This record gives sequence, C-alpha cells and structure tokens, in this order.
Amino acid sequence: MTQFRKYLPPLIILAVFETVAVTLWLTKDNIFYLYNFSYIGASIALGIFLFIKKYRYARRIVQLLVGLYMLVYLGIICRENMQIEGFWYYLFTGVFEAATIHYAVAKIFGPLVFGRGWCGYACWTAMVLDFLPYKTPAGPRRKMGWIRYVTFAASLIFVAALFLAGAKDMERIMFLAFIFGNIAYYAAGTALAFAFKDNRAFCKYICPVTVFLKPMSYYSLFRVKCDKSKCISCGKCSRVCPMDVDVTDDSRKRKNGTECILCMECVRNCPVKAL
Repeated sequence: MTQFRKYLPPLIILAVFETVAVTLWLTKDNIFYLYNFSYIGASIALGIFLFIKKYRYARRIVQLLVGLYMLVYLGIICRENMQIEGFWYYLFTGVFEAATIHYAVAKIFGPLVFGRGWCGYACWTAMVLDFLPYKTPAGPRRKMGWIRYVTFAASLIFVAALFLAGAKDMERIMFLAFIFGNIAYYAAGTALAFAFKDNRAFCKYICPVTVFLKPMSYYSLFRVKCDKSKCISCGKCSRVCPMDVDVTDDSRKRKNGTECILCMECVRNCPVKAL
C-alpha cells in the first residue's frame, strides 16, 4: 500500500489532465483538445514518476517535452500566440479557444491544484533559462517584483490599443507579437540571469504571467512540506531553492511561498529526507 501511495501524485496529475482533455473534446467537439491535454498531462506525469524513481533530469525532460511542444508546435507551426498577448486577444474577441483555455487551465485555475508547477515544468521561457549556469541565486532577492505589474499592464494596453485602432490582420500581428515577444523574453531573461547570477531572475521580477499565478498558488493543493521532527536546520534546502522559498515553514504565509515552482531540488537535496 505504501509503495502504491508514492505513485499517487503522477496518477492524480494524469487524471486531472485527462478529465480536462475529455471534457473539452466533448464540449468543444474538437479532438485537438483530447490530444493536447493528454500529451501535456502524460508528459508531466512521466516527469513526476521519473523524479520518484530518483532520475536526476526528470524535470528537465518534462520542460523540453512540454516547452518545445508549446513553443514550436502550437506557437510557430500552428501560429497560436500562447503568450499573454494571445490571451488578451482571444478574450477581447470572445473566443474561448487555445490561448484562453491554456491560461484557464495552466495559469488561472490550475494553480489551485499544482501551484506554480507551470513555471517549473512547462514554461518555454524558463526551459531555456534553466540551461544557464546560475541555477541557485548568488545573492539576496531584489525588491523589483513591481516590474511584473508593468509588463502585465503593457501587454493588456498593447492588445487593447490594436483593437481601438481597428488594426487589420490581427492574427498576423499576434503571430509576430509571439515571435518578437519570445525573443525579448529570452534576451531579457538571459541578461538578468548573468547580471544577477540567477537563472530565475526573469521569473521573479519581470514575467507578467506571475500576476495570475501568484495569488492562486497561495491555495495550492500540492505543496512541499517539512517534517519538523526530522529537520536538522542545516539550511541546505534554502541554498538550493531557485526561488528563495522557506520550505521549512509549512504555513501558507511562508517566505516567498507563492514562488515555489515544485522543482523538488529541496526534496532531492535534503540530507535527512525531512521534505
């Protein structure tokens, strides 16, 4: 029974995504949603399974499986703007399609279940930035989180301005916005990573999507918890956390609690298995 229980997380994740996949397939009468969410759910479940089996690069496999699918197939080949601008575009047009469904599942309501898991396992921006050399922050967190609200507002104003101006060929503009937006994200993320010696600086200070993710992640069902009876206060979990989360505090108000990306580096590196 104990052996079975440790495999519950990947099974639950797979079940959640399959439920979404089948529901959207039947309600939207479009088999794409069945393939799409089944693939993403299976990829994430595979990564969690590999982590349980102690495979070192489990999370990176999921990042590549999901991130490249979103970036190359959906974004470039299918010409869907999966950035936040695409979400605003489809929202304004009243079309509940790929981008709006993606945001609803992965970034608005999904975090109630898996928190900032999107950032750790599926984000195509972080997929690239995590290959940079600064996997753990070299210094204290800077008070620059306000920038994310500026980029969030800028994305909304950009799309609203296009509609107000009556721009022609909006789908082409959205595709170009996706291409150049990604280039800007990668450039800014790389520059910040080297400037602050922190691969995840972009996620902490600039990424507009975190405006959706952070408040919902506060209530996340899946969370890293600490067994105080085992913890020896060695501080190793804090040193390896890329997001500066105090995982030894089990309260929802713990330091940077809504920043946890479920990368499980703290769990993997805990010398006494207290997490």
